[in-house]
Amino acid sequence: MNEPGLDLHEWETRWAELQELAESAPDEALPEIVRAVEQMLTERGYDLENPVVIEGEDPDLMRDFVAARDIARAAEQGGLEREDIETALDDLAEIHDYLVEQRAAP
Repeated sequence: MNEPGLDLHEWETRWAELQELAESAPDEALPEIVRAVEQMLTERGYDLENPVVIEGEDPDLMRDFVAARDIARAAEQGGLEREDIETALDDLAEIHDYLVEQRAAP
């Protein structure tokens, strides 16, 4: 098991790098940010293969993640509206903040 502080440091380092990329190329950054948040969710015990909300979990968090993941997949194909990408990035930022600030390590 990893030290929770080490995970947090790695997450924050990666997050900062991805935010820089998102400023210059949001459509390229979105799939990478989805993968980073997906890793965070998995490490915090979320079952992404079966995103039915576990009792006590935040259903909006899982809905927002699944929607952002779908938008990222579409972005990789091209042709998405910038507004959709920005919405997905905002949702992922909220999930990141929740996981960093409120969701304790298992």
